Amino acid sequence: MGFIKSALANRRDDAELGKGLWRRAHDRFRRGLDRYHQILEGIDDDVLYSELLVIGNGLAKLLPRVRAVCMEAQKRAPSEGLDIPGEFAAVHRALSRAGNALATTAEAAAMARLAVGPVPVGALSVQRRAATVSEHVQEAEELMHR
Repeated sequence: MGFIKSALANRRDDAELGKGLWRRAHDRFRRGLDRYHQILEGIDDDVLYSELLVIGNGLAKLLPRVRAVCMEAQKRAPSEGLDIPGEFAAVHRALSRAGNALATTAEAAAMARLAVGPVPVGALSVQRRAATVSEHVQEAEELMHR
């Protein structure tokens, strides 16, 4: 059953996001989000876990927005390869930065998880990095609406 569901989701993604640049940007963001939540699974400190979970839920709310930007970009500048359409270079750059920022957010969460003893600032560094992810997603949205 899971195989069929996965195949249908891939077909939908192909139709909405294409198989090129915009699909890769979306999938990279989704993988970063998955990685962030995987890191949460190993946290023993309930307070830290709760803080990081709230941040993770906020990041998860960004995925539909990233998908919408990528779908719109695919409609306006269809991509089946890795060439960045000139007029959408800034959009791609913002999406790429969002994916990078999400990866560093997951890395910061992993570092907080591995801290020995109480974490002095809790999830503050993770929260700052998550804010950067949100800023880049917002930038991509604004660029699409120009």
